[in-house]
Amino acid sequence: MLHLLYILAFTIIAFLAVSNLIRSLITVSMDSPRPYQDKRQSFKNKSLNLTGSNTTIHPELLDDSGNPINEPLLVMRSVTVEDARQQLDALYNDSPNQTQEKGE
Repeated sequence: MLHLLYILAFTIIAFLAVSNLIRSLITVSMDSPRPYQDKRQSFKNKSLNLTGSNTTIHPELLDDSGNPINEPLLVMRSVTVEDARQQLDALYNDSPNQTQEKGE
């Protein structure tokens, strides 16, 4: 009798979970048909409409003459695996909790 009660309880819980999943999928599918603009296109539109609009661009996004820049803001240099390993080893060796290993 107890086994049937467990089976019934888990069946009800599974049914509620699946119905919640279906309801969530329907809700997400209702929100998905919204049109999205291309980020680059929207930035160009904002930069072209600077005069006469209330839109302000952060000063770091403008060059010396006040025009919007069109280049990457973060430039990272590539690091080889050996350079990264050496930097990590240097950090590990300089750690205050590092015990000195003898014999290596």
